[in-house]
Amino acid sequence: MITDIDQQIEQFQRNFTLVSSEIGKRIVGYEEIVRGILVSLLANGHVLLEGIPGLGKTKLVHTLSDVLHLKFARVQFTPDLMPADIIGTNVIQEGAKGEKFLEFQQGPIFANIVLADEINRATPKTQSALLEAMQEKSVSVGKRTYKLELPFFVLATQNPLEMEGTYPLPEAQLDRFFLKLKVAYPDMESLHEILDRTTQLNEPDVERVLTGEQLMEMRRTAREVPIARPIQEYAIRLTLATHPESPYAQPIVNQYVRYGASPRGAQALVVGGKIRALLENRVHVSCEDIRAMLLPALRHRVLLNFEGEAEQVDPDTILQDVLTNTPEPTE
Repeated sequence: MITDIDQQIEQFQRNFTLVSSEIGKRIVGYEEIVRGILVSLLANGHVLLEGIPGLGKTKLVHTLSDVLHLKFARVQFTPDLMPADIIGTNVIQEGAKGEKFLEFQQGPIFANIVLADEINRATPKTQSALLEAMQEKSVSVGKRTYKLELPFFVLATQNPLEMEGTYPLPEAQLDRFFLKLKVAYPDMESLHEILDRTTQLNEPDVERVLTGEQLMEMRRTAREVPIARPIQEYAIRLTLATHPESPYAQPIVNQYVRYGASPRGAQALVVGGKIRALLENRVHVSCEDIRAMLLPALRHRVLLNFEGEAEQVDPDTILQDVLTNTPEPTE
């Protein structure tokens, strides 16, 4: 039995490294971003990437789809985009004998990996077209519900809200993203490498190294990692500490936060911690794993009140305070 577990962990790590290496052939300087995306994919979650235009967010998602044996679709979100442009619609067709009937034409959401590019440039009505698909893995049109093919992964990019022509994402939409990752500007060395790779005659090619079946098996392996009750309680206390008036809340939370993280936030801490534990060659979750997941898992789930928005408080600052003042279990 020990041998089987060791083989599963070794295979999990090998596949993860293989995918990361292939993506690294095209994408430079975003190792942590790539790691976060793959963690979300293995956790059966979705990712929100935030950064100014031109940092390679879209290229990163294209590269991920090239590395995986999965169907890929891209939706460019614009102010005039409608929900039917994403999920599809019923179209009147004419049969051979002239009879009329409705036929459902699938939208781009019927894919394994869906890139929602610049999602906050569309109106909230259009953004919310993804809600059912992201949570239930299905699409309802008229009186029928269509199941999406698994695995199903939404990777959305958004521009900072202070940029012109953007709409804030609804709270329910934000909560359905497993992680929110911030894409920073590359440093000098990374820019040199980017220019060397992209200004030559040919760009680096990547190979498809992972199938959907292998991905689903990796998901099952991650879910089997055990977590001790005190470690799970630590994740719960961190989540509750983001709620104002909670017995675990710090003064900064009571002052600036309107709503704290939902139970999905605690789930993201635990499941993400399990995947991180495997990558660190452990078969149990530690407090270190939970801490490492805190910022990407909860930063988009901490909603500021009027005072917090007026003073432009960064949710990361609040979460760092929560992390500092929430004691680890002593057992």
